[in-house]
Amino acid sequence: MTTPGAEEGALDTPRLPAGFRIDGWELDAVIGSGGWGTVYEARAVTDGTIAAVKVLPTGGLAPGQRAALGELVAREVRFSAEADHPHLVRTHAVCTVDAPDLPALDGAIALVMDRAEASLRQVLDAAATGRPIPDAVRVLRGVAAGLSHMHGAGWVHGDLKPANVLLGADGAAWLADFGLATELDGTHAYVPPLGTLDHVPPEWWSQRTGANGTVVRPTADVWAFGVLAHQVLTGGLHPFPGATARGRSLAAQAYARGTAPLRLDDGLDENWRQLISDCLAPDHAGRVRHTAESISDRIERLSQPRVRRRLVPVAVALAVMSAAALAGGAMLGGGGAGGDGDDDKGRSAPAVVTGAHSPVAAGEIPEDSDVPAALRPVIVKAAHRCTDAEVTPALLAAMLKAESGFDVNAARPESEEYGIAMWTPSVFRAWAVDGDGDGDKDYRSAPDAISTMSVYVCWLDQQFKQARMPAKDLPALIAAGYRTSDRTVIEEGGVPERVRPHVDKVLRFLAAYQR
Repeated sequence: MTTPGAEEGALDTPRLPAGFRIDGWELDAVIGSGGWGTVYEARAVTDGTIAAVKVLPTGGLAPGQRAALGELVAREVRFSAEADHPHLVRTHAVCTVDAPDLPALDGAIALVMDRAEASLRQVLDAAATGRPIPDAVRVLRGVAAGLSHMHGAGWVHGDLKPANVLLGADGAAWLADFGLATELDGTHAYVPPLGTLDHVPPEWWSQRTGANGTVVRPTADVWAFGVLAHQVLTGGLHPFPGATARGRSLAAQAYARGTAPLRLDDGLDENWRQLISDCLAPDHAGRVRHTAESISDRIERLSQPRVRRRLVPVAVALAVMSAAALAGGAMLGGGGAGGDGDDDKGRSAPAVVTGAHSPVAAGEIPEDSDVPAALRPVIVKAAHRCTDAEVTPALLAAMLKAESGFDVNAARPESEEYGIAMWTPSVFRAWAVDGDGDGDKDYRSAPDAISTMSVYVCWLDQQFKQARMPAKDLPALIAAGYRTSDRTVIEEGGVPERVRPHVDKVLRFLAAYQR
């Protein structure tokens, strides 16, 4: 579990040596760590039974933090004692670390739990981006079954995320880390103001924390399951764009406010797309009818081996048609984003949440450059819509020069690309931003075309970061993605050879603007 603003593993947690004993358990190798502590493999001294021991140091905590941690541990132990289900990890004992020679760990709390092979987070980190992880449906079926049991017993997990799902050698999945699990009092409960930023529902941010804590409902777990399911089925891709957990949470909030649509990965199966969309309804009221039990039942049906036909709701059909238009028309014509004839499907693009962006001198356009003076303020304003450092005025200018030579009347009719940014009209409408403030959105308008280009480029940047592609290559990857698609670039592991000449041209122009 993490606190708002903190990332997993943020603390430099001290560690106990192999062979150290805690009560009747002898520690072995470290199998995981996070902001609250470290998890070790351990063996029972009496019979060699394998377990996992989670050690939570308390020495460096302020009195209030120590009390909060004690409350979370007590909550986890109480839940484990009351709940019993094949898809819930059990806590067998709570011990105190006796290590006077290691002051940072002396008096730490140790939880003895079931031992798993790995966490879902570890599997996602090693997965191929854009594809389901091995046994994806089995994992989701186990998580949903465990969550359904919790809710049926009157409990909310409160911190469902990949790091809190453990996997066994046979593909079994268990929910773990019940420090925020709380018992419902009617329709809701209260928990400390803790949670994982990019897995809490949008309403979490607008709720006030009272004397009893923050309100939590079962629909918060349903939202988190939707996020987790998207990650499991896409090799780790979060359904909302952003290079950081905070950025992704801001994108989710924009979606909940109605200022950005929900755009899930284009490769999702139609039935899974609908299930995830239901889980990610923008508010509690929209999710309340999609219970963990009903989700578990739907997954059971989806996991059946027989092929079944079903009617597709009109809304889903329209969404699929829209995704097909993006893929077939290619992100900017013919192929992905550009028109080199590539027929790969580009991903459905999550809308980008923009904000204040301080000018970066190194990325600005030199006064003596060949960028037309009338276009410079337009390019600068468009680039600064994106908060990602790589998306600079110089990069947009280099891309525009490579695309059209700054010609607002440029055209490639054979690939249906037009204007200064070489947009395909139908694709432009899906991304369109009003850049000149006249209320219309026209690909032939330089401000509109350039502003929309910035939104798409910003999204490409975030997709490549989420796919953990090399930071130093981002300008080249963005230029390649604009010509093809993010999926093509990610699957090929870099710039496709067929667009290398174009990308090299962009990089030459960029170097000239950054001299």
